[in-house]
Amino acid sequence: MKIIAFYLPQFHRIDVNDKNWGEGFTEWENVKSAKSLCKKHIQPRIPYNNNYYDLESTDVLKWQCKLANQYGIYGFCFYHYWFSGKPLMETPIKNLLNNADIKIRYCLSWANESWYKKAGFQKELILKQEYGDKNEWQKHCQFLLPYFMDKRYIKIDGKPVFIIYRPELIERLEDMITYMNQFMCEHGAGEICFIYQYIHYNHKKDKGGRLFSYGIEYQPVYAKYAQMRTPAMLFRKMMSIFFTKSVRNRNRLSLLTLNYDRTWKRILKHKPIDEKIFPGAFVNWDNTPRYGARGSFYGNYSVEKFEKYLEMQIIHSRRIYKKEMLFLFAWNEWGEGGYLEPDIQENYARLKAVKKALASTGE
Repeated sequence: MKIIAFYLPQFHRIDVNDKNWGEGFTEWENVKSAKSLCKKHIQPRIPYNNNYYDLESTDVLKWQCKLANQYGIYGFCFYHYWFSGKPLMETPIKNLLNNADIKIRYCLSWANESWYKKAGFQKELILKQEYGDKNEWQKHCQFLLPYFMDKRYIKIDGKPVFIIYRPELIERLEDMITYMNQFMCEHGAGEICFIYQYIHYNHKKDKGGRLFSYGIEYQPVYAKYAQMRTPAMLFRKMMSIFFTKSVRNRNRLSLLTLNYDRTWKRILKHKPIDEKIFPGAFVNWDNTPRYGARGSFYGNYSVEKFEKYLEMQIIHSRRIYKKEMLFLFAWNEWGEGGYLEPDIQENYARLKAVKKALASTGE
């Protein structure tokens, strides 16, 4: 089983974040300022040895890749950001491309959403995601080409994997995909294996899989979305918005405590809509470092449960999905609670859980 962990590059400075969030801002600022909001809520989460790393350092990437290999992670899926003909937060993948001695397999997922600054119910546009025409697509392809040609880049049937987070947002999706395939074939990379990630897109919208070879059940979003739409959750959210008088009380009611076991049981009972779906898994979820009391977290998470459920999902993936790739949330999503990297609360236990789950299923 090839476990591919999603990788967030937002741990180094960029001009856009300096301008909108303050000089020197990275995701670590959210992580450090997180607070415990109730009895079972463990925050802030602190990296082992206070390792608030800077991803401009190639040594950090080498450490991450060595750790991933040691504990059985097949590869990373780096989030890729592209706005108006230019990449953002590309330092980690550039460092990887320029250092052939770093042994890790990898692919890219284009996080193709606009960026907003949120304050309560209000939001301010920071960067608008526009897709342009052939000129824009050509620049994008020129950037992607050396990665697709890299021997370490993950391929399926010889085709480089390129994931698009929300394809339904792209106005000329079919034209863009056709152009990108043509460009890559002309420049030696071959056709692209396009994969969609978000829950609101599927092969029915894709005219039977004509544009996308596969889809991903991105967890826990896929299962959590269904869980949060249950009558009890919807009623609680409605009460928090419409029937509380003070901001303090409204915030307290808005905090959603989710059930880790219930979400995983939904995942393990689920059957894919067709044979073109890759299964997902997740470590944990807690987005309160980003959203405070308006966020959600799992009150009954434990690393022992994670190991047990990951083992079951590996078996489920083999038997039901008949797939050898499993996309895991996540390697370093510290601001949303989904990370494998060691922390002071659990040390290396999450990584050890992955290795044990693989070993117990004969992987």
